[in-house]
Amino acid sequence: MDYYDIADKALKTAEELGANEAEIYIFSGKSTCSDIRKNSIESAHDKHSLGIGVRCIINGAVGFASTNLLGDIETTVQDAVAAAKVMPDDPDWICLPSNKQYNDVKGLFSVDVADLSLGDCILKTKEMIEGVSSVDGILATSGSFSRSIGSHLIMNSNGVEVEEKSTAITGFIDVITTGNEVSTAYDFAVSRDLDIDFYGLGKRAATLASDSINGIEIKGGKKDVVFHPFALADLIENAFVPSIDADNVQKGRSSLIDKIGENIASDSLSIYDDGTLEGGLGSSISDDEGVPSQKTCVIGNGVLESYLYDSYTAGKAGVESTGNGIRNSYASLPRVGTTNLLLDYDCPSPDIIPEIDEGVFINTVIGAHTANQISGDFSVEARNAFVIEKGEITSPVKSLMISGNIFDILSRIQGAGNDVKKVGGIVLPSIWASELNVVV
Repeated sequence: MDYYDIADKALKTAEELGANEAEIYIFSGKSTCSDIRKNSIESAHDKHSLGIGVRCIINGAVGFASTNLLGDIETTVQDAVAAAKVMPDDPDWICLPSNKQYNDVKGLFSVDVADLSLGDCILKTKEMIEGVSSVDGILATSGSFSRSIGSHLIMNSNGVEVEEKSTAITGFIDVITTGNEVSTAYDFAVSRDLDIDFYGLGKRAATLASDSINGIEIKGGKKDVVFHPFALADLIENAFVPSIDADNVQKGRSSLIDKIGENIASDSLSIYDDGTLEGGLGSSISDDEGVPSQKTCVIGNGVLESYLYDSYTAGKAGVESTGNGIRNSYASLPRVGTTNLLLDYDCPSPDIIPEIDEGVFINTVIGAHTANQISGDFSVEARNAFVIEKGEITSPVKSLMISGNIFDILSRIQGAGNDVKKVGGIVLPSIWASELNVVV
């Protein structure tokens, strides 16, 4: 099936119906998922998906329609044009992106992943269960292995033609102790290639749950805190990322309004959004509007340097898009989103724990989604937390809450490990922040 022909015909139809500009987004994919329940594989299945999103613009008014039926593309274009005709003109609309030079981005497609059979996927799932079973007294309550193969095509009336294929695999496992004292833990990993140790993933989760039983109570107060990448990524995604979204900035929903050039974090910390990262989960040759991917410095040595823009917010601000127009699916319009958000700390340490005399180590948090997306304030429950005493991780902690502000954390970073992990689209190490508010 020639998606180029389908998209080209759709663009011509949009022009004939009176659209000043038009964009066609076609997605085709296959996913394989194998689910775990109580140490057993509950189900395994393949799923195919195909869909088209059509965006038409008439005098600045945007109409959108989508379909999962290729034979219905003409009706979908008509619906998008009709929607544009009844929408009010938007004075902030500039134009759809134009065709530009696209750089090659490596590590997005793996033949090994694409060639996995359903049986292969089931075997990978079993490896996670075997890893859990290698630790006594632990049960895998849930989990999954997933493999996806996808391709998308973006064409618009300004000459953009972008087509790309990609693969991804994900392993996730949630475990619980089976003894008198209950403790839970999880682990997961994501990759574009077949390079995840699934047995090790299961064993790590099981070991963490086992190590977390017999927790002690500690005193609250201001303490040094080390955040595992899982815990920190949750806070970054929910309390920090919304503040650098140009749409939020323009609508007054960010605490970083008018703070470009100001110091908002530790001088040793830089944060980048990099859509060109080799093998990154959010990497691509372009964003979902056809703007070439790039590396954008959001915070450079503690100083706020840029917000993230899609084409619309960039036009509204009179700047260039940073290549952050992201779609949830073919059935949604692009919005501002991150690609791969990288936290880079100067001079990371092989092990930051020995540098800390007294504090706590936190593996995961619960409740980060309740963070105030404007101010960055949060209050979360820490899970799988441990006491740090005289440079060593010692006893597990029974109950612990952390409350504070994400920008306060970023300003109080004293060190970082070299244990960089890809937590979805956030790539970061463990970090050590001082004098945070610990509540028990």
